[in-house]
Amino acid sequence: MPAQTVENQVNTRFGPSRRFCVAPMMDWTTTHYRYLARQLSRHALLYTEMVTTGALIHGDTSRFLRHDAAEYPLALQLGGSNPQELAHCAALAEQYGFDEVNLNVGCPSDRVQNNMIGACLMACPDKVAEGVRAMINATGLPVTVKHRIGIDGRESWEELCEFIEKVSEAGCRTFIVHARIAVLEGLSPKENRDIPPLKYDWVYRLKACYPHLEIIINGGIKTFDECRQHLEHTDGVMLGREAYHNPWLLAGVDTEFFGQPGPARSRHDALRAVLPFIQDELDRGVYLSHMSRHLMGLFHGQPGGRQFRRYISENAHKPGSGIEVIEQAMARVPEPDVSLVVPA
Repeated sequence: MPAQTVENQVNTRFGPSRRFCVAPMMDWTTTHYRYLARQLSRHALLYTEMVTTGALIHGDTSRFLRHDAAEYPLALQLGGSNPQELAHCAALAEQYGFDEVNLNVGCPSDRVQNNMIGACLMACPDKVAEGVRAMINATGLPVTVKHRIGIDGRESWEELCEFIEKVSEAGCRTFIVHARIAVLEGLSPKENRDIPPLKYDWVYRLKACYPHLEIIINGGIKTFDECRQHLEHTDGVMLGREAYHNPWLLAGVDTEFFGQPGPARSRHDALRAVLPFIQDELDRGVYLSHMSRHLMGLFHGQPGGRQFRRYISENAHKPGSGIEVIEQAMARVPEPDVSLVVPA
């Protein structure tokens, strides 16, 4: 596809709905989790794990970008800062059928900092803008940015606005804002998800100051009630750990946020819909334990849920384990006679 100008890109490509999104999470939002998630919600926007530009350019590109068509709408998240590499990988995202390409400016780990990836780029708005401009000119896909509200040493409101303004001038119209700063020295990635205080009001204020931009809020959101409150001030919500550890939450998304019935009547039905995909992956040589770990939260809080998890934990890793392990684990959970109850 020919490169589009920034003006055409901004005015014509809005991409999928971001009213409700599931955050990119390393080792968690794999194709196997995403396939399960799609049996629960047709409309939630799903994101891949972060993939670095180096991995795509110098590694097994097809393996990193492989996904099932059932996962759409689906966004690819990139980690990188070199404009030429980002442009190349943005073009790959379009080639492989993704609906959006997102730039990670939020990951606080030391490993990615050393490669000028993630939250450290909050200190370099001109560099982010250059990368975004290159991506936009390389693809017809919407190009979005996921970032923090600041980093240690650069955490003022004025500096956040400088970042937003420079990156939006490069053509980005969608900002996914984790409402915490990232502390790059002194806190681990895990601590950075909890210790810096949430400042939701800053994200609300961004939307008020830049009404022409799409602002999606992220960070610490767990319930639909919280989502509704945030949607009074922003264009969309992004959930991370809650959507992974309690995936049945997604079964209410289509009804609550899109006014349409969801695909799953029950947890059992959703899991049965995943079994053919698991079998296909087993036939490709994927170990059952690599897939079953993403199913562990499906019966969270349900009678028999603990037995379901225990059976998988004790058996999925055994040589030759197949879908019978999942079926036998599922049989330990009483199946309800009622149809879908929308999660609260």
